[in-house]
Amino acid sequence: MDAISISLPEVVDRLEAHYGKLAPHWPTDPYEFLVWWHCGYPQSDDRCARGWAALNSQVSVTPKSILAAKPAKLASALKEGGMVPELRALRLKEIAMRVQDQLGGDLSRALRGSLPEARKLLKQFPNISDPGADRILLFAAIASGAAVPSNNVSVIVRLRYGRERENYQVNYRQSQQVIEQEIPAEVKARQRVYLLLKQHGQQLCKRTNPTCDQCPLRTNCAYFSGSLRGRSAHASIPGSRR
Repeated sequence: MDAISISLPEVVDRLEAHYGKLAPHWPTDPYEFLVWWHCGYPQSDDRCARGWAALNSQVSVTPKSILAAKPAKLASALKEGGMVPELRALRLKEIAMRVQDQLGGDLSRALRGSLPEARKLLKQFPNISDPGADRILLFAAIASGAAVPSNNVSVIVRLRYGRERENYQVNYRQSQQVIEQEIPAEVKARQRVYLLLKQHGQQLCKRTNPTCDQCPLRTNCAYFSGSLRGRSAHASIPGSRR
């Protein structure tokens, strides 16, 4: 039985009924987000939060404090967030130095130009690509772009088209297109979409082994109904009716 497609606003309403109203639990200031993002590795909300708390407690997160701290002290704090703390300490030094020396200590102000230039600037920082740049600009309320959670860019693709393609960038762009077409270009509206898609990708629509039987969208999901698209048709779809 084919899935009955529903609009993205209806999807968001249904996800909010399932997960409740959500708010970001990461810093929304662009510079602070860059620091937070390097406080954990492998990156996860929990690891980044633990490293962030330790860094705030032991050093402070201002550019001046990070530049003044010895790498060993930074690494000691960052151990709370996971692996390779020494490398992450060097990344923090690099971020702080660029913001302090090249941008006058104010990354937010430097981003308030054209959107292409803002994205280009953010992507010059370590480990920031298109998804990270779009996320930073959206939650800093600098731009209302169609940001897609990097933890699983395929939630919309699975729902609308079936199995995602192998190419990450193709999935990311197709998800963006649906958001751009169906969600008003307003910061709050697109933040809401991002938060709910991120939660759904973490909880049920996981990158591998999605928990389809528990999904509130399954009756309207092309992936659940058995549609095959970008990947091999030989693998079974978890939770499908076949």
